[in-house]
Amino acid sequence: MKKRRLLSFLILLVASIITLGFSEKSHAETTYKIGTDLTFAPFEFQDSDGNYIGIDVDLLNKIAEDQGFKVDLRPLGFDSSIQGVQSDQLDGMIAGMSITDERKKTFDFSDPYFDSGIQMAVHKDNSDITSYEDLKGKTVAAKIGTESAAFLEENKDKYGYSIKQYEAADALYNALGNDNVQAIFDDYPVLGYAVNNGQPFKMVGDYEVGSSYGFGVKKGQNKELLEKFNQGLKDLKADGTYDEIVSNYISTGSGTAAPSGKMKKVEPKKDTYIISSDSAFAPFEYQDSDGKYKGIDVDLLTRAAEMQGFNLQFKFIGFSSAMQALESGQADGMIAGMTITDERKENYDFSEPYFQSGIQLAVSKDNNDIKSYKDLDGKTVGAKVGTESADFLKSHQDEYVYKIKNFDAADQLYDALKVGSIDAMMDDYPVIGYAVQQGQDLKTPIERESGGSYGFAVKKGENPELLEMFNEALDEMHRTGEYDQILSEHIGDGSTSNSKEIVDESTIGGLLKNNYPALLEGLWKTIVLALVSFVLALVLGVIFGLFRVSPVKALRLFAGIYIDVIRGIPMMVLAFFIFFGLPGITGITIPDFIAGIITLTLNASAYIAEIVRGGINAVPIGQMEASRSLGLSYNKTMQKIVLPQAIKIMIPSFINQFVISLKDTTIISAIGVVELLQTGKIIVARTTQSSYVYLIIAIMYLILITLLTKLANRLDKKVN
Repeated sequence: MKKRRLLSFLILLVASIITLGFSEKSHAETTYKIGTDLTFAPFEFQDSDGNYIGIDVDLLNKIAEDQGFKVDLRPLGFDSSIQGVQSDQLDGMIAGMSITDERKKTFDFSDPYFDSGIQMAVHKDNSDITSYEDLKGKTVAAKIGTESAAFLEENKDKYGYSIKQYEAADALYNALGNDNVQAIFDDYPVLGYAVNNGQPFKMVGDYEVGSSYGFGVKKGQNKELLEKFNQGLKDLKADGTYDEIVSNYISTGSGTAAPSGKMKKVEPKKDTYIISSDSAFAPFEYQDSDGKYKGIDVDLLTRAAEMQGFNLQFKFIGFSSAMQALESGQADGMIAGMTITDERKENYDFSEPYFQSGIQLAVSKDNNDIKSYKDLDGKTVGAKVGTESADFLKSHQDEYVYKIKNFDAADQLYDALKVGSIDAMMDDYPVIGYAVQQGQDLKTPIERESGGSYGFAVKKGENPELLEMFNEALDEMHRTGEYDQILSEHIGDGSTSNSKEIVDESTIGGLLKNNYPALLEGLWKTIVLALVSFVLALVLGVIFGLFRVSPVKALRLFAGIYIDVIRGIPMMVLAFFIFFGLPGITGITIPDFIAGIITLTLNASAYIAEIVRGGINAVPIGQMEASRSLGLSYNKTMQKIVLPQAIKIMIPSFINQFVISLKDTTIISAIGVVELLQTGKIIVARTTQSSYVYLIIAIMYLILITLLTKLANRLDKKVN
């Protein structure tokens, strides 16, 4: 009996050990989703093989190995990682994230794993500057909005230097290399990495102590992950692994950066290449508050032109107009977040993909009911017409039983979610990310779906050298990390490019303060379009109106055909034909503004011709007969008797037609003319404040039309 008990005890003990072993194994296989930045060398960036490396990445992997868990690394960008943690899509994030009191309200942080700081660097041949005192009379530079920029501003008077600020690191480093500035300030690990990878400068003096970086999790969650990170960090520091990782990237260099000079130089065949693009598709192309176009597409192609040595002229005319410009030969290439499809390949030659897109579901920030596609049952979901999002929703409608609403433009889609007419929406994930950065109260509860690839396009069989130049430059930007840097500027940290954009644009006052020059310029262009086209239309309309009542049958027939044709063609179609169609037929390129004036002139002239005909016919026919019986000629009778009376009858109709022409200028925005409405659309694309922007524009139109109508009525009273 004792032997049986002993045997049972041993079996139980073995079973317990095995169970414990499986438990430990299961525990060891716990996988955490960790977000990180797209590029922030030397903390996280891609090597030439596309693998993510850096101090943050290597530390995290070593800590995971030490503590027995696995890492599912998600390089989403800084802001997207923050959103991912807050929406519970990620368990934590590591991205050179400074530990601040503000962030502690929403994050729990690990022990600091890196104490950052800023440092001065000069050209490697510069032996004159060895301390801050040597900066007197010199020009010193830093990146906009950084600790370095703030430090320079604080000490400007003390050390007597002048300051230049740059948007990106490459511009900062080039300025030092070209002697445009004599010293630069940047985060010391970033400078150290740049020196290790061939930048021709050296660091001077000790660095100024800055903020500490920490690993973050959502406040009150994943406590065990934070404890594992802290313990692993201690272990790595104790055995020297931590110092080894840091020295790989800052002290001795990682050696992962590809050597320069691999790019093949291609000979351009034109002095200047005309590139068509969208006018409002942030973060790929959009206007800043100074009216300058920027974005991923703009920066990539501009940088490619610099690297390959060719000239560019951008035409930001909207997506559809850009495609038509390329088709009609008015543009040599097109870049506008254009998805590469088999259908488009029949008409265009594409570059290598420069961006892998994707679509994502978004809901209001305070919506806690929708956490998966299954929660969409009975809900209404919105998307833009003709997009991947719309196709995705259509294909899964029966599976998840939701209703679909389609919208023509992004601002309509986002406003619909804001006012509650839809419960959720789908859009390209970088566009949603940009909208969140601009203050839209959105969150993305579901991981994004993979989407198509964006490509730079030329007309099939044309400009192959332009395509080759872009491909070569794109490969080089991937090798050197510039590509990731450009993406991070527009998707990653959402930093502003100048102080003007810091103005709060969530209010009408802020919008007016930051955008009034652009709005006034758009208003002026609207007035010029309306006035010039109406004067020309008045001349043309009077001529055809006189033809319409002429005793000569051929003139009446000719005028009738002209009026019927012009009035029978929708004005937008007419504008497209003049701007895109005529150049393809005649080979003569017509500028968009001139095409707009021609369109408005032709359209208004047809209606003015009928006004003239109606005014002349309103004069009693007996007066014509009486004057002819007195021996006056037809022309003399029209000039002296009929027209003076007819003009008084026509004036109210002329005033009405001018107001209509003023409103019709909004249609001309379809061919890329940046009048008042198009200016508003561009501002909305950057700020996402559609309600306030369109209210401002509506008031501007109301004031303008009211003033012009009052002026015209006064003129009418004087004449009559």
